[in-house]
Order: sequence, then C-alpha cells, then structure tokens
Amino acid sequence: MEWHQLKYFQTLARIQHYSKAAEQAAISQPALSRSIAKLEAELEVPLFERIGRNIKLTKYGEIFLHRVENALKVWKMR
Repeated sequence: MEWHQLKYFQTLARIQHYSKAAEQAAISQPALSRSIAKLEAELEVPLFERIGRNIKLTKYGEIFLHRVENALKVWKMR
C-alpha cells in the first residue's frame, strides 16, 4: 500500500466516478482502476460497488475511508 493509492482512493470515494476522479488526480482512468484494484486485492475486500458508470462505497470502503482520512490528516500535521 502506497500513499498515492490512499489519495486516489480518497478522491474516488468522494467523487464516486472513475473518469472524473482520474481527471482530478491527474492520472489516466486505467491507471486509477489498476491502483484501486491493487488496493482492494491487498486489503482482500471490495471497497466499491460498481453501478454502471458510477460507483458507491461498500461498508468496507466507508470504514477504510474514515481511517484513510485520519491517517492523511496525521501525516499532514508532521
């Protein structure tokens, strides 16, 4: 797990749309998809439920988002 993956996850969780989140994160949509898939594989839980072109956080994604936001806040304070 890498910091950029956490930032990408946070951006995607807030926007809930791969293309728009990729644009905001300044990466390609396929790169964002691979990063999130890798993160989900590492955690061994689905973080998002895909609904057509849109997505929604799963219960695991909601819990993880809370922890990621806390971790990123602490990291910024350093």
